[in-house]
Amino acid sequence: QVQLVESGGGLVQTGESLRLSCTASIRTFDKYAAGWFRQAPGKGREFVASLSWSNHDYYADSVKGRFTISKDSAKDTVYLQMNGLTPEDTAVYYCGRSQLVYSDYDTYERDFLNWGQGTQVTVAS
Repeated sequence: QVQLVESGGGLVQTGESLRLSCTASIRTFDKYAAGWFRQAPGKGREFVASLSWSNHDYYADSVKGRFTISKDSAKDTVYLQMNGLTPEDTAVYYCGRSQLVYSDYDTYERDFLNWGQGTQVTVAS
């Protein structure tokens, strides 16, 4: 059973950047997609970005042009580079692995399993 650990969250000012990391306990992202979701207080978990096993990336409209998802398969790690942060980006960010192997389009929460514990991102105005 794969375990995912997120890191890199913190408190930043509006306009600043953060890079989140999601490290897997086993080699996995060469066959499975990775997804980043976030949950703000009082809201449901929402899609942020995903990266297929074949490096197709997808983004929510709210982050397109500001966030970039990437991976380093040798390190079993997926990254989320977040630029131009705003208070609306404040949330707990979760990383998940796709349910299906060799899947090329995963953007729904139900497409993912093996969630990490999350990392808090807070953007001050």
